Amino acid sequence: MAQVRKASAREAAPAPPATPWSPDTEPPLTARSVLASTLLGADPPELPVAHLVRVAGLFGINDNRTRVALSRMAASEEAEARGDGRYALAGHLLDRHRRQAASRAGRTRDWDGTWVVAVVTTAGSGAEVRSRRRAALARSRLAELREGVWIRPDNLALTLDDEVAADTMVLAGARDVPGDVAADLWDLAGWGGRAQALLAALAARTPEVPEDLAPGFVLSAAVLRHLQADPLLPEALLPPAWPGTSLRRAYDGWDAAYRRLLARWTTA
Repeated sequence: MAQVRKASAREAAPAPPATPWSPDTEPPLTARSVLASTLLGADPPELPVAHLVRVAGLFGINDNRTRVALSRMAASEEAEARGDGRYALAGHLLDRHRRQAASRAGRTRDWDGTWVVAVVTTAGSGAEVRSRRRAALARSRLAELREGVWIRPDNLALTLDDEVAADTMVLAGARDVPGDVAADLWDLAGWGGRAQALLAALAARTPEVPEDLAPGFVLSAAVLRHLQADPLLPEALLPPAWPGTSLRRAYDGWDAAYRRLLARWTTA
């Protein structure tokens, strides 16, 4: 195989414009999804019940439905009740909060041209185990080169769930990877186009009045989900004018304004 060709991703044809973002393009919100997103957006991820009830009310979810949803989240170990009238994230949602924070920061290390390869060494796993393994490898920003072989540039600290690590051999230092493989393994054009649409939405929807809270909540969740899908590749493998850094910077400023508005509204 050829050595990494740094210009390969930059030679790709530009993506067509993405569909403009609007709240109607997002999945419908349930009581659980509103509560989970609210807690995921808090740091630390715990909030008073009264705050959660009020935010849920933005979407027509009444007090009773909110408390039932919180109880169900506690029963499924997604949240836990604190003795001071607060709920905190737990279990896989707490893990998601950590991943979300890392995705929002977007930190990488200098890349020396090497790749890391994760090879699944366990045969005969059931469909459920294989599905969980694939999801965990994708969350670690690896991409499947072929069945059971996952790779990415070695510019991130790779962490695998314990269950996945037990079934996987990780090899670092691969160098004979063509540079154009990144565009084949990750939908860079799609991610970039969606990021540009979200950037435009952030610029057009500065949170200023209470009526901005509900659509802003949906927009915030959409941006955070999208950042988690950023492959965080080295610059040499990205198309020109990659919008990852721009989206993070724009969201930081927008989120600060949203939090100020939300704090004023919840304490009014």
